Amino acid sequence: MPLIVHHLNNSRSQRLLWLLEELELPYEIRFYERNKSTMLAPPELKAVHPLGKSPVLEDGALKLVETGAICEYLVEKTGKLGPPDSGEGLRRYRQFLHYAEGSVMPTLLLMLAMGKVPLLGKIAVKKVQPMVDVHLDYIEQELASRPWFAGQQMSAADVMMSFPLEAAVSRAGLGPSRPASMAWLKKIHARPAYQAALKKGGEYDYA
Repeated sequence: MPLIVHHLNNSRSQRLLWLLEELELPYEIRFYERNKSTMLAPPELKAVHPLGKSPVLEDGALKLVETGAICEYLVEKTGKLGPPDSGEGLRRYRQFLHYAEGSVMPTLLLMLAMGKVPLLGKIAVKKVQPMVDVHLDYIEQELASRPWFAGQQMSAADVMMSFPLEAAVSRAGLGPSRPASMAWLKKIHARPAYQAALKKGGEYDYA
């Protein structure tokens, strides 16, 4: 029985499609569309999981939420795209697997939310930008020292970090002044598995 991905357009669940393509696992996609006025997920997703969020992965009777947890599950299931063997590589793998959603995305989402507030929002965005820049400078420093987030080989940590960097290009000023980050994005976007996931996933404005 193939895996089932409950996938919301223009969302972080695009990462899961990319991971599944990299792992060469068969899967089916159940598509959900954002409300065009509010950009919120549709109520139908609450019938899948009480949180009403995407992605949700079904593997037989098992139902998983949280992209990081899903990544860890699939890495354990397949034995692929896991951490390097070395202690330092393992530390970096675990750190960036959780840093993506635990630290950098909340700051980017704060900037996005503030940007939608008339008048005062622009002032707030200017105050949040230095907080975002701390993260972007840190990421740039890390990627300038090695080709992938955990080490010399791509891992699930790179999959998790893809959405924050893509969102930062679109929303937070990530650009040529941080060449290592931009080169990393170009590298992942050129991967055949990424391209295949993009084709299957539908509307996605960040690639």
